[in-house]
Amino acid sequence: MLLLKGKPVADKIRENILSAVEDCKAKGLDLPKLAIMRAGEEPDDIAYENRIIKNCDSLGIEVKTVVVNRDIDMDEFMDILSELNQDPKIHGILVFRPLPKQLDLDVISRAVKAVKDIDCMNPINIQKVFEGDTSGILPCTPEACIEILKYYGYDLTGKNVAIVNRSMVLGKPLSMLFLLENSTVTICHSKTKDLPKVTRNADIVVTGVGRAKFFGNEYFSEQSVVVDVGINYEDGGLCGDVDFDSVSDKVSAITPVPGGVGTVTSMILLNNVIKAMKLQKKG
Repeated sequence: MLLLKGKPVADKIRENILSAVEDCKAKGLDLPKLAIMRAGEEPDDIAYENRIIKNCDSLGIEVKTVVVNRDIDMDEFMDILSELNQDPKIHGILVFRPLPKQLDLDVISRAVKAVKDIDCMNPINIQKVFEGDTSGILPCTPEACIEILKYYGYDLTGKNVAIVNRSMVLGKPLSMLFLLENSTVTICHSKTKDLPKVTRNADIVVTGVGRAKFFGNEYFSEQSVVVDVGINYEDGGLCGDVDFDSVSDKVSAITPVPGGVGTVTSMILLNNVIKAMKLQKKG
């Protein structure tokens, strides 16, 4: 069994970011800069923000944090977002979710400039993916899945792929990315008949149901390459959607949780700041 660790993939992306930052320094250009919008003082948001800032510091990406009251009204939120959109020194914008209920996520998602939208909230960026255009900013987790498989040398052409998730965050855009690699894709969900049979017959299985250790041996064959996107908390620790201990001795390859897709996703998010900066220079 091959363990598809995320760290070497993330390290490769990190090298790309560091190279871009050094290039900016050498040319006397503004450094890449990320703006984070956070509503309130939710502990999980603060912890996430601190991790991002730490990573940015190590990469040479500047960070501007904008913290607003949890009870902020829509007009004020949009005014602040507009200022970030118009600021030429801000290259990427990250709006923490979930937002307070008085804020309209749909409106806010469309308001973030597509070329600054590092979290792929704006429908314009999703639309590009569905049109087969990868020149824009791609959704982070789907891109992480593809990057891991490519890093470990998998030729995706002609491969049968089963994705157990049909959301716009993961399943649907990821299916488009696999199609661009000439894979044959089946999107599965809670109403899929005989799900174990579908996944067993796939070369690659991507799981994203948010249920701890849901997928056991019956879902896989000895040839299965498993990409576990699930992040669950059980018995005080992190685990994936796949029952790793029972499945790892059977399948051909599998991503661990933690240390797999999430590790790569985090680095792709920051690489999107670099992508955004380059897109704005072209514009």
